[in-house]
Amino acid sequence: MADRPTIVLVHGAWGDGSHWSKVIPVLNAKGYRISAVQNPLTSLEDDVERTRRLAEAQPGPVLLVGHSYGGAVISGAGNASNVVGLVFVAAFAPDEGDSLGSLFARQEPPPGAASIRPDQYGFLWIDRDLFKESFCQDLGDDAATVMAVAQKPIAARCFEDKAGPPAWKSKPSWYQVSDEDRMIPPETERWMAERIGARKIMSLTSSHASLAAHPHQIVNLIEEAVSQV
Repeated sequence: MADRPTIVLVHGAWGDGSHWSKVIPVLNAKGYRISAVQNPLTSLEDDVERTRRLAEAQPGPVLLVGHSYGGAVISGAGNASNVVGLVFVAAFAPDEGDSLGSLFARQEPPPGAASIRPDQYGFLWIDRDLFKESFCQDLGDDAATVMAVAQKPIAARCFEDKAGPPAWKSKPSWYQVSDEDRMIPPETERWMAERIGARKIMSLTSSHASLAAHPHQIVNLIEEAVSQV
């Protein structure tokens, strides 16, 4: 148990560490040391730095697990010397010079893109009335309402910021594809999973919020990664 890596969970856009609320108790019951970052969502650089600092603060090795935009974050923060692997959960996996916008441009805009609303301060929100159908159509109404009401907006610039050298080029990675994702095209997820050379690609019949809809399967993928790092 002592030599297992700490699991650092990295949320995506329109959420915070609580998006992992279904995964955390399962990992905790299995005896893992866990930490969930709270990123500002103000720029890719800011979020990579916040996550890197949390990873480096852990005792011993770290496995980074990133959901959605969090995949772009762990691709950068994973260059920390104590990070031993990366798990992408319906997530972006940019190469150096990529932006989220350039990855989106590979396919027609996903259905959920129509629900995104900018505010006067340069941040993006998901329309509350469209949150469930866009982000988490397979969750119950109460869970979806909590996500919609408690959503954390992301700076529009995060979709334009260019990624630096990705850790997945030098460290092992795993990837979960959400086949019914309405926020990131599933075809783009599969392409990214193949491009990074993921050791395992797990497909789930899931919305974008697979971490909440299928926590046990996500934990299974994390444990497979743990067993190989």
